[in-house]
Amino acid sequence: MHGREGDYKELKAAQPAYYDGAVVIDLSRVEPMIALPFHPSNAYTIREFLKNPREILQKVEEQGRKLKGDDSFTLTDKITEDGRVLVDQGVIAGCAGGMYENLAEAYEILKNKSIGSDAFTLSVYPSSQPVFKGLVDGGYIGGLMQSGAIVKTAFCGPCFGAGDVPANNGLSIRHTTRNFENREGSKPSGGQLAAVALMDARSIAATAANGGYLTSALDVSYTKKIKKYTYDKSIYENRVYHGALCPKAQEKLVYGPNIADWPEQIALGDNLLMKMVSVLTDPVTTTDELIPSGETSSYRSNPLKLASFALSRKDPAYVGRAKAVQAEEQARRETGDLPQEVLSELGGLSLGKNTVYGSCVVAVKPGDGSAREQAASCQRVLGGVANIANEYATKRYRSNLINWGMVPFLCQKEKFSVGDYVYVEGIREAIENGSEKILAKHISAGKVKDIVLSIGGLTPDEKKIILAGCLINYNKNNAK
Repeated sequence: MHGREGDYKELKAAQPAYYDGAVVIDLSRVEPMIALPFHPSNAYTIREFLKNPREILQKVEEQGRKLKGDDSFTLTDKITEDGRVLVDQGVIAGCAGGMYENLAEAYEILKNKSIGSDAFTLSVYPSSQPVFKGLVDGGYIGGLMQSGAIVKTAFCGPCFGAGDVPANNGLSIRHTTRNFENREGSKPSGGQLAAVALMDARSIAATAANGGYLTSALDVSYTKKIKKYTYDKSIYENRVYHGALCPKAQEKLVYGPNIADWPEQIALGDNLLMKMVSVLTDPVTTTDELIPSGETSSYRSNPLKLASFALSRKDPAYVGRAKAVQAEEQARRETGDLPQEVLSELGGLSLGKNTVYGSCVVAVKPGDGSAREQAASCQRVLGGVANIANEYATKRYRSNLINWGMVPFLCQKEKFSVGDYVYVEGIREAIENGSEKILAKHISAGKVKDIVLSIGGLTPDEKKIILAGCLINYNKNNAK
């Protein structure tokens, strides 16, 4: 349908390889679930939750009050006298929820019904323009609008707080991608904390048909047979410029006052000196904590301005520390020497020639949540050269570090403090050779000791990207 038959490849274990274990799920036994704030893993079946909402919501309420720093956050007030749970908002949106089948069945559930004119609202965002058109052609959009749902264009805004931001203390049920405490427009430090629960689109529609009272899709009857989706390729053909490998060099880019180029990134040196500018000890660090969403979105075309928000909700002093290291490195490139105060902190360590100096973020398990590359690029434009972690929460965050020329070091046992240094002699050679163990020097309070770092497997292209300094440099080199 999409003209991509040639891109399909079947993935399977080739003979004689085999799987030594399997997780087998009977989908017919899976019940609709609800993931309560403030993490997608805080999940219950809707049936289980509605049997005991007060005790479960009290736990979430306590966590929210800790985040907000006062007792004004409430959730148990959503429980009615008859024991039902009344939510404030429903949203079916984006790449996760706004799929054709989801919205077509949502229409079937809401057909000839009303969501009511009370406080509860329902917003619907199709996942793409072709899906939007398919839903229009099938008559589903008109039906959703008749029920009282507000239909909006294909947009990922609700996932990061740029659309349908819930009211303070509001309970929003959403088929979107995630529900961390700093997403969906919430800003606990500013006194705004909404409760976002994740649910399937059909149960959200069932809740809307029930006037906002939380309802499982299993508790409503509707027609599950929907019209076949037809993809209309003209939507993209008539609007999208396919410029890969056919640049229009004569065309000038149009810059507004808040649009800036990416700062040039240098290639990795033979040796690497890192200063620890932030040490995060939380079990998991999300990409929202690395670079907040919401109010920062207007700066996505201004790398340095966006970077000024990096770690602002987790470690407000990070940006200043990183900029100080960056200034020291820029001075070194001009004069050939690091400032005397830096050299005095290295405990007499002698640095090899062609050493690159930059900042490093240390975390237990960074990168949970969204795939936004800004979680890495904001560190890079501030002079970041590496992360050190026990493990990386997602492959995509690790890949984003690599694509921005930052080394994704692993180290489980060593403890680091802000202001410490780590020096890796021969880092370029170690990456080229795919070394499993990388010897390094950890300098803390002037004392030097040997430690071992690792990186994990790198593909040939990933090695070249890190060595080049970032993916932009790598592509530029290959274009010559």
